[in-house]
Amino acid sequence: MEGRQLRPIYDALELPDTKYAEEECEKLLRKHPNHYGAQSIKAFILARSGRPNEALLLGQSVLNTPSAMASAHVQQGLSLAFRALGRPREEIMVYTAALSFSPNDESLHTKVFKTAARNSMFKEQHHAAIQLTKLSKQQKYVWWLVVSLFLQAKHSKDDVSAPVQLKLAERLVEKAVTDGQLTSTEELRVYLDVLDIQDKHEQMAEVMADNGQLAAMISNDPDLVTQRINLFIKIGAYDKAIMAAIAALESRDNWADYKLYIEAVVTLVGQAADAEAKHSLVAGISSNFERWAGVRGKARGAKLAQVALATRMHEAGHGDIVGSPEALIWDYLTEFQQKAICYSDIMQFIVARREPSVLEYHQAQLEQRLPAARDSATNSDDAAQAWVNLEKIRYLLQALMGETDPKAWMAGIEPLLKFGLGSSQARKKQPSCSDMAFIASQRIIQAAFLAYSAADQREQLHSALFKALCVLESGIQLNDNSFLLKLYAIRVYLYLSCYERAQTIYDTLRIKHVQLDTLGHLIIGHGMALGCFALDMELCYNGVTFYDRFQSKMPRDIEAVYQQGTYSNVQDFLEFQSNIVHSVQRECTHRYALRGEGFEYGNAKETLARWEEADVSSIEHSEQTLSALHDNRDVSVMGLLTPKDMAQWDLELLTQSTPIPGHDFIRAFSLVPQVMHYLVCADIESLQEKLSELTLVVDNTNDTLSRQDVLFVRGIIDVGSLYIQASDPQNEIDDQLSRLLSVIRTNLPSNELDPSLFSLSSDGIRNLSAATELFTYMLALKHALSAQRLPAANAVGLALSQLRKEALKSVNTLRGWVDKNTRALVEEQWLAENDDDIFADVKRFVVGSQKQTTSMVTKACTTSWLRSVKNLLSQWEKCSS
Repeated sequence: MEGRQLRPIYDALELPDTKYAEEECEKLLRKHPNHYGAQSIKAFILARSGRPNEALLLGQSVLNTPSAMASAHVQQGLSLAFRALGRPREEIMVYTAALSFSPNDESLHTKVFKTAARNSMFKEQHHAAIQLTKLSKQQKYVWWLVVSLFLQAKHSKDDVSAPVQLKLAERLVEKAVTDGQLTSTEELRVYLDVLDIQDKHEQMAEVMADNGQLAAMISNDPDLVTQRINLFIKIGAYDKAIMAAIAALESRDNWADYKLYIEAVVTLVGQAADAEAKHSLVAGISSNFERWAGVRGKARGAKLAQVALATRMHEAGHGDIVGSPEALIWDYLTEFQQKAICYSDIMQFIVARREPSVLEYHQAQLEQRLPAARDSATNSDDAAQAWVNLEKIRYLLQALMGETDPKAWMAGIEPLLKFGLGSSQARKKQPSCSDMAFIASQRIIQAAFLAYSAADQREQLHSALFKALCVLESGIQLNDNSFLLKLYAIRVYLYLSCYERAQTIYDTLRIKHVQLDTLGHLIIGHGMALGCFALDMELCYNGVTFYDRFQSKMPRDIEAVYQQGTYSNVQDFLEFQSNIVHSVQRECTHRYALRGEGFEYGNAKETLARWEEADVSSIEHSEQTLSALHDNRDVSVMGLLTPKDMAQWDLELLTQSTPIPGHDFIRAFSLVPQVMHYLVCADIESLQEKLSELTLVVDNTNDTLSRQDVLFVRGIIDVGSLYIQASDPQNEIDDQLSRLLSVIRTNLPSNELDPSLFSLSSDGIRNLSAATELFTYMLALKHALSAQRLPAANAVGLALSQLRKEALKSVNTLRGWVDKNTRALVEEQWLAENDDDIFADVKRFVVGSQKQTTSMVTKACTTSWLRSVKNLLSQWEKCSS
């Protein structure tokens, strides 16, 4: 009967047609007001429709009716409602209430367990697992209990109960081993984790012994084999570690095993009593490496291990036993220089020894090989790749030797450009050509920042970076799949304030899913800084959607882990979930989305309602919550040719147009909406508190916020202070109002001075965008004063009206100037002939053989600037006091 009554609602939800489903619910409830099945499904519909308060109220009403919980339809609808609301405790209460009618229902106990597991409720998960082991003899429930005990102990702050839980978990596993019920590597990993967290490494070694009960299981799992070697090192059984590593490497080629083998040998060398013992140990490992180097499929790993051994021995002070790592490095390069991965293999070992004599040796070896490699590059793909690898080493050595002469960085640039962009191999999209174009662009960028590092040289810097853009775009034209060329093009376009083209290139990268968390920082927020609010908001909403979907999907993946018995993934999934849910980029994306909504035009009523209804409690942050955030952003993705500890040669750092937002940004732009909320709600006390917090943040940023963000935040502080002053009709506001208006006027385009290409591509658009954003918040101030019938509203309104007229005139003038002059100015100033220009070779190349691409880059820059200015002009036109 109940199922038949609810069928139309279920059918509507399957379509899916939420509105029609709600209508069917209402129809049924009009006939049967106490139909709990309909009420529970309606609660779910309300939760899905963005009405959480109504959904929670209705759901709790049904939950508090014990007799209703006997119905499977109520259980299903209510559990879905609480899950959609993110209320796991209430969801568990649904199943617990249902269990009062069916206490031995295994499926209900399983639902309690999985709900707890999805939401890291380890105590509830543990209790549910106990019930399942009592109800059923299925062995999987024992492992669910073991994992639950382990997780509860690991994440518990109770130092008394945690050891008890771990001991119980250990006993359960030991019984499973005795009974022959430990049957998979997943279960073995759980056993090892339980022992490891208790620091029972000796016992772990017994479990993982070659002749142990579980030996066959371990030998068939490469990760467990490596774990066993590492474990022997951890307990000081270096001889066993060496034997295990040799056995492993006889049958496979695993770099982690090589590293552990080397570490065990180096440690024993340090402990050896005499020179003979030391030499014997080194001879043994060297002999094995030589032997494996002759085996097909192992040569590269074994040869690289020889380099690693020599380097590690030198680090440990035993260099006299093994000789020079540098000679081995060049032997390795000779044999494997035709492989694209060769440079990545060897870079760490070149970087490890930076003594002048060592670097001079590398330089001499490079100079012997480079001319021949350059001359033969067109002979074959392998020869071309060999030249690329040597050019990468040349770049690295210049950085390690502290080269600061931009001319040295530009030496030999022409052959790189011709091969990377103008050769027949380039037209065939040979990968080595893209690499060479990438190296050339990095050299140009590096030379530009070295040549024009002073503040008064930034105009010349922009000219050089424009030429680098032409090279990058030429490379992209030849190989649209080059990720690195596109990343650098995005960076340089943003440095020159060209958002539209940067965003277009970013779209072609097809960044999605978790990459939005690791790479979203490359573009999100830059549009708002450059007047392209709508495009940036779309990216922000895509990011917010990813995080919301992740929060709903990841728990299901954790649930599946238990169902499939892949228990080793539980820890990884929980850590991954925590990293994303508590992510710095997630918080930044949300703050940018909130910030963008402040730009959205609305009349006085809509503006006030937006700030009044803002959920400010959910965005508050403390030192504790900020410190718990994970920074997953990948700043190494740009494929740097130099180590990260060399700031002057770190192109990822040099090409940042603004600081990457972090804790100060999150804190500041969490406080701005709170300031506006309390201002609109006339809550003076809370407003003063938030203004004090915001002042503290901006006074202690230490360059972690951009200049424009600081300008805007200080402007918001002035807006809040002006409101407090104006809230008392007896107070004068003229001075404060004039000061605030002056901040905006100062950052508008000048009506008296002609704009310049440099001002436009540096701070001009950014300053205008900050001024425009601040003006929209001043409008909200004016609307709040008017709504509260405060006398200052008239003065503020008149002042804003006059300011808007001035802004419309100056921004419209700028729009006309950009449209009319910038293309010619780029050609005259950034591509001008200059005999003393260290970038003359690049200039001749880009305006010669790459003329079409250079024209495209010129157009992309001018179009991007024009789009930004037009967007800002449109914003001023919409804003009316």
